[in-house]
Amino acid sequence: MAKPKGQYRFSFGPWNIDEGADPFGPPVREPIAMAKKFKVAKELGYHGVQFHDDDVVPDIDTKSATQIAKEAAKIKKMLDGEGLVAEFVAPRLWFAPETIDGGYTNNSAKLREYAIERTKTAIDIMNMVGSTSLVLWLAREGTYIRESKVGRKQVLQIRDALNVFLGHDPKVRILIEPKPNEPVDSAIISTIGHAVGIGYLTSDPARVGCLVESAHSILAGLDPSDDMSYALAHDKLWSVHLNDQGNMKFDQDKSFGSYNLRRAFNQVRVLEEYAYGRNGEWVGFDVKAMRTQKLAVGTKHLANSKATFLNLLDKVTSIDTKLEAELIKARDYEELDRYFLCLLMGKKY
Repeated sequence: MAKPKGQYRFSFGPWNIDEGADPFGPPVREPIAMAKKFKVAKELGYHGVQFHDDDVVPDIDTKSATQIAKEAAKIKKMLDGEGLVAEFVAPRLWFAPETIDGGYTNNSAKLREYAIERTKTAIDIMNMVGSTSLVLWLAREGTYIRESKVGRKQVLQIRDALNVFLGHDPKVRILIEPKPNEPVDSAIISTIGHAVGIGYLTSDPARVGCLVESAHSILAGLDPSDDMSYALAHDKLWSVHLNDQGNMKFDQDKSFGSYNLRRAFNQVRVLEEYAYGRNGEWVGFDVKAMRTQKLAVGTKHLANSKATFLNLLDKVTSIDTKLEAELIKARDYEELDRYFLCLLMGKKY
């Protein structure tokens, strides 16, 4: 078994320890205080925390700049106390009533301005908690009915918004997290190819990259490892959200590797072959506890996802690359398939 080349730091968001509510039912677990979530992160061997802007500052739209700074300072102090860092901050625009018809692509100029100003505030909060990364999940940037918006115009509106954010902070790095659907029927920036492409339209492409979430790739009918490879070819894969997904259903955020272990293995392999993390990239887990989990075991999905990643990393670093090369040269792909199945099952080849 070879020594891993990658340098892996793990993170999750406060929303990954949740109350178990879903669109069809109420909460089933009691809320956990933010400080306790930080302690759990430390206990489970995580290194960082992902944030939405209103995770740091609840009811953000009702608070002054002074209040925002005060609350952000409290979160920073709590992180420091646990030896954790903030991976990124993301504006949670899709919860705001102003963005029901989109944020940066809203048909109302006034409401587009709201989305831009809210994001600028998120960048300020990002700095306050010690990060330089802004994640944009372009949740409502799209349409429920295509005739309601002009596609080319939407792309340029998002580009213009990105340029505003790049100008607002000369150090911010923007990570676009695409998803093909949910909550809108059709997202205008729906895949990693779209995310990488729009970065090149901006005023500073070097500061616009992307974040691949496993489930979002699967929802587009794609393999997450292929999306990661594409982004890596552009040097644009700056973070990942690993989870799993039962094909093209609703966004399930299953524990990493719980549905398709081979697909998870190939994601870990792509990262390891690149020596992921050497440039400061993060491995994030965006996973949900099963709704049936009791509060006392409501963080096992986080422990299990990290353990699965590390177990698969052991498999990746134990690949017989000489045998693999021989089988590829001989075009004996059936035998190559059998070799990897034996590897994953722990069976002697």
